[in-house]
Order: sequence, then structure tokens, then C-alpha cells
Amino acid sequence: SHILFYMAEGKFLMVDGLDGAGKGVVIDSLKEYFIEKGLKIFDLRDYWKNNNEIPELSEVQEYDVICSAEPTFSMVGKVIREELVRDNNRKYSGLSTAHAFALDREILYKKLLIPAKAAGKIIIQERGVITSAVYQPMQLERINLKDIMNLPGNRLALKNAPDILIIIKVEPSVVIDRLQKRGKKDHAIFENLVFQRRVEERYESGWLKKLFENFKTKVIYLDTNPPRTIEDTKNNSIKIWEDHN
Repeated sequence: SHILFYMAEGKFLMVDGLDGAGKGVVIDSLKEYFIEKGLKIFDLRDYWKNNNEIPELSEVQEYDVICSAEPTFSMVGKVIREELVRDNNRKYSGLSTAHAFALDREILYKKLLIPAKAAGKIIIQERGVITSAVYQPMQLERINLKDIMNLPGNRLALKNAPDILIIIKVEPSVVIDRLQKRGKKDHAIFENLVFQRRVEERYESGWLKKLFENFKTKVIYLDTNPPRTIEDTKNNSIKIWEDHN
């Protein structure tokens, strides 16, 4: 049965890139693909709509695949999303934000992701420790990348780095257009074009790729620029999974 097949060793795939790059499309297309294969999916993004916590492994034991996202939508992650990165004039320090992301991550990994992968589950996650490596050194206080990666939650996440990391390549002007069309109103502080261009450079940099390759991650770039369609992104996501499993 498929469960026996996947019990041998879990797999961890992470996808990241600019806001509006198509991360959700990648996760949702893989989710549909696994459902078609007869696997049972536990979607944390749905779970968090009604629960302000991270489930224990025992609560997801019957599932084959866990869909995850960072920051979480519970506990520390809820504070990050609803307070720390909102455009609310309270200007939290970059250091406070970095610590909050790392703590949110540490709880998610210790409570669920590490035990789930050890139990043979497939984990597909939107954003993660790579996001901290890209965004946090760009904040006003210019916190050193090494210091950020040394925070306990970030060290833990690198030690348990994903098997596959999909980095989406897309023009910043394209994502701003997509976000406007989407009517995105989450007021994240990170959305102007100049900032997005600097972020894009970091996502496509050699040092970032090497950081994850040092932890045995397979880093793959996925281009979602026009004329590529959502359908292309779906097909390419599945092809990446099949090529590396």
C-alpha cells in the first residue's frame, strides 16, 4: 500500500519566493497531486483557521502528507502576522522580529515537523528559514546573516533542512501587478518595488543556494514569469516532485 511505501523515510519540500510569485499554486498543485495518488492530506493552513496551536504528531498520525506554512497562524506566528509585520507605525525592531520568527519556527519543528518526517510523512511547506535568510538582514538595523542563522530555531531548521527547496523566479513588477489584481490587503510592510528588487537578487544569489546545499538540500529554481501560465506552474511543480522522488 502507499502508506508502507512512504513509511520508509519522510520527505520535506519547501517553496519560497517573492509575495505573489506563485508559492500557493505550487503547494496546492502538489496537494491535488497527492490526493489523486490516494494519499491523506492534513492541511495546517485549514486547521489554523479554528485552532490557535500546532498539533501533536499523534493528532496527524493517520495522514500521509502535511501542508504547512511559515510563519504559522498560531501562537507566536499569529503575533508575527497580526502585529509585527503589519504596517501599523509601531516599528518593531528587526531583532525582535527575527527572534519571533525563529521561536515560531522552533516550536513548529519540535512539536510537529521533525517527528512527522521521522514517522515517514511528506511535508510540503510555504516559506521557512530561507525567508529569514533573505529578508531579515535587509531590515534597518542590518542584523548580520550569521547572527540570524545562529538563533536556536534557525539552527534547528537548517539542521533539518528540506530535501527539496523550490525558489520561484519572477520579476518584481509582475508580482506587484499580481498582488494588486488579487486585491491583497494584508498590509505587509514588505511590498514596494525597490525593496522587491533587492529581495529578488537575494533569492537568486549563489550564497543562498550554497547555504542550503551545505545541508544536503536540492535547490531548484522555478520560473513563473509571463507568458507562463498558472497551468504551467502546476505542471512544473509536479514534474519537480516526480524528478526528485
